[in-house]
Amino acid sequence: MRVFITGICGFVGSTLAKALLAHRVDLEILGIDNFIRPGSETNRAGLKALGINILHGDIRSASDLDAIPAVDAVIDAAANPSVLAGVDGKTSSRQLIEHNLLGTINLLELCKARQAAFVLLSTSRVYSIAPLASLPVEVRDHAYTPKISALESPVSGLSPLGVSEEFSIQPPVSLYGSTKLASEMLALEYGESFGFQVFINRCGVMAGAGQFGRPDQGIFSYWINSHLRRRPLGYIGFDGQGHQVRDCLHPRDLAPLVLDQILSQRKLSTTERIINLSGGAESAMSLRQLTAWCDERFGRHEVISKPENRPFDIPWMVLDSSKAKKLWNWHPATPRIQILEEIARHAEQNPHWLEISAPF
Repeated sequence: MRVFITGICGFVGSTLAKALLAHRVDLEILGIDNFIRPGSETNRAGLKALGINILHGDIRSASDLDAIPAVDAVIDAAANPSVLAGVDGKTSSRQLIEHNLLGTINLLELCKARQAAFVLLSTSRVYSIAPLASLPVEVRDHAYTPKISALESPVSGLSPLGVSEEFSIQPPVSLYGSTKLASEMLALEYGESFGFQVFINRCGVMAGAGQFGRPDQGIFSYWINSHLRRRPLGYIGFDGQGHQVRDCLHPRDLAPLVLDQILSQRKLSTTERIINLSGGAESAMSLRQLTAWCDERFGRHEVISKPENRPFDIPWMVLDSSKAKKLWNWHPATPRIQILEEIARHAEQNPHWLEISAPF
């Protein structure tokens, strides 16, 4: 079986490629990357050593995909993954849309021509910001948690397990979220119209060793590396105390599920093709709790308070992956503490990681 991975030299793409080969040595993997992400070049040699063929190209350019041979599956791990992309005054909204939507269209045309399965790694950011931003929360153990009244309310798709696939996707969801949501819809339409398998995996926050250290794209890596180096850190927004909560997921834990998906001949409904994947409530933690872990691991480091809110900030996001467990018997295999320790060891072994992976 030949699998094509986009963004293969990014953190998620490279980690997933290695994990897939660890599960099935008979896979032939090839990939494409434009290497515009700082740090991505560091993954090229290791992937090539595993026999992975890497094309230097850009999925925004249809002609760059012309050289791709017949493949059985396409895994789309290429994206601009920042919720602030295109609206922060530093990045282009047009480039965001070209990366995350035009690139998807080109890949769907490839799948149409090759009759290849398509797996889109989507995001929790497709869920509506307004109800999440206004979610009634309280602080427990230095972390936000939804008030019981919020969980008992008739809000569809919200429970103690987190946000499910039934939660609202009504805009606004950010430009980033809307490009991924539009990509999801197009992928499902292409698969239905042209007869190839499509799977939409909405992932929580990815984290692990080698994650590029940017606060808007790799918060766990950024925070641990910055704490270790005694760089300035700040709790931004809400009460300025770092009570915001996110879950985390190691991308290698996607590999068994993705293999099941691309090998599957199951007839699934449209809604069954869309699933959440995350570490869930067991992996969730606040920035304040992450700081406490770093203080114990590296020694105390002061974090300043910046209570001014930014666009699209939300106090709590935990994905409910019950549907993935029910349909695919999937569950995350890497516990939170193992993810944090893995990042910490990588930070200690790579003292210039932030300069390499987030130089500006």
